[in-house]
Amino acid sequence: MTLKETLAQLESLGDEKVRTHNRKYGAGANQFGVKLGDIRKIAAKIKTDVPMAMSLWDTGNIDGRLLAILLIKPPILSRDEMDRMVRSVNFVHVADWLNAYVVKSHPDKESLRQSWMEEDDPWAARAGWSLTAERVAQNPDGLDLPALLDRVESEMGNAASEVQWTMNACLAEIGIHFPEHRKRAIAIGEKLGIYRDYPVSKGCTSRFAPIRIVNGASATLTIQLSSNRWRLWAMRQPLLLY
Repeated sequence: MTLKETLAQLESLGDEKVRTHNRKYGAGANQFGVKLGDIRKIAAKIKTDVPMAMSLWDTGNIDGRLLAILLIKPPILSRDEMDRMVRSVNFVHVADWLNAYVVKSHPDKESLRQSWMEEDDPWAARAGWSLTAERVAQNPDGLDLPALLDRVESEMGNAASEVQWTMNACLAEIGIHFPEHRKRAIAIGEKLGIYRDYPVSKGCTSRFAPIRIVNGASATLTIQLSSNRWRLWAMRQPLLLY
């Protein structure tokens, strides 16, 4: 498929309800409003195609960019290309897909994380804090958690909304996974009050950090206890010889 044909197919799948939803979250006019499931189906047919992906990305069209993200193999992108893509984002849904599908699998993500954490550009900073939240939860060795809490406490209240989202995620991850910092993380969330009144669908967890921390810590403890019980049960079973 050519770029023109791909864009035409995306346009034919546009849905006004999706466009309205996107506008609610800050999307501009350069969109067709394609359902994410339909974008995934197109990507499955095209498969990996980096030149097509970059051409789609450069259109600035939201649906084209979402499709582009699914056509990229992260290691193929240079560090500079990855940085350019992150900085050129202008819609949160695209930012989050890019981070989830490409940035988190890029070989230079740690050096990019460190660079983006010092950025004024809101989209670069959003990506930096997102990667930091991931490290807190999965690979925290070497991170200065008290210093991160200091930054959240002093900066999040006045940060751009794009950055607040992932700073808040980082705050929550620290509180969930590190009992020694939990009290302070909850206190910071209460003090700042960010997302206290954020609407949440039924059955979903609040974005308000104190609630998220308490719920997340409880879930983590439950998983740990269940795992310990399973190990204890396994140790008590007779050895089976085959």
